[in-house]
Amino acid sequence: MSRFSNVATSALVAGSLTVSGAALAQDETVSLQLANAYPTAANLVGPAADSLAADIERLSGGTIEVETFAPGALLPPAEYFDALSSGALDAAFIDTLPWTGKDIAFAMFTNVPFGPGAPEFLAWMRHGGGQEQAQNLFHAYGIEPIACGLIAPEGGGWYKEPIESVEDFDGLKFRVGGLGGNVLQRLGVAAQNLGGGEVLQALQLGMLDGAEYSMPSIDKSLGFQSVAKYYYFPAWQSQSTIVTLQLSKPKWDSMSEAQQNAVRDACELNIISMLAEGEFEQAKAMQELQEAGVEFLDYPQEVLDALRESWEIVAQEQAERSPKFAEVWESYSAFREEYSAWGERGYLK
Repeated sequence: MSRFSNVATSALVAGSLTVSGAALAQDETVSLQLANAYPTAANLVGPAADSLAADIERLSGGTIEVETFAPGALLPPAEYFDALSSGALDAAFIDTLPWTGKDIAFAMFTNVPFGPGAPEFLAWMRHGGGQEQAQNLFHAYGIEPIACGLIAPEGGGWYKEPIESVEDFDGLKFRVGGLGGNVLQRLGVAAQNLGGGEVLQALQLGMLDGAEYSMPSIDKSLGFQSVAKYYYFPAWQSQSTIVTLQLSKPKWDSMSEAQQNAVRDACELNIISMLAEGEFEQAKAMQELQEAGVEFLDYPQEVLDALRESWEIVAQEQAERSPKFAEVWESYSAFREEYSAWGERGYLK
């Protein structure tokens, strides 16, 4: 995974670190096992955990030693949460969608249907109350969350047959996670939340009629174009996606302030790198997908309207069912309303 030049990185680190090298030099060495949720073959997200580990070691002056593990090497990604909560696992690089069985509020910290673009989402997380909401939710389970990766818009979904009307969703077997799955279920879709490494085989075996996973370069690296030729846009289910570094709270608390700041700074670098690299790679990936016979299509406006209407119902229902979701939703909605004064005027449309 490409990184910024040493000069640019050094300048950023010099301006962001709040502790001195002398403080780090006095720290005891901490060993960190980092479980990655994304297949190594998955472009951008797969290698990101290794880049993150290298940055943590470098920025901590070697006082944090990180060993990364591929999905399933230690345990299946679906089991990361309980292992983190019990302290059996040190850390994981993963989004929050797999934890919606614990509380649907977790879905609000990775991607949200008809939600914000990357700058707005990051603004809410960093300055608008999102990080505090995430900590309140995760701390109840003994886990420390840090926003640690960012992807701009995904693709809207792969289909074996075209989606020409809302009725085409009825009975469709589709891979989609979190709140997007709730939205599609209301339209008759049999939603399944499979891991990235499972999607291609499920499409090949006919267990799925379609799938959404990530942006074109990532989807291409996983081979979806070999079994589904209709690729729809825009990504109503995810205009931006946050990946989280999740750490066992006791492990996090065992680090010094200097080491914790090194981890946070490494996550800042990872966010910038993933966002820039992701945006850079999509045009080339789309060209290669077209050459492989993929057809890019826009969702009909009728379909987008139905999806948005379904989303508004889902959001209200989840707020009524989950007090935590209601609390996060209130923070998120209040920020978006305030931000709209800038968002609607500051950008060319």
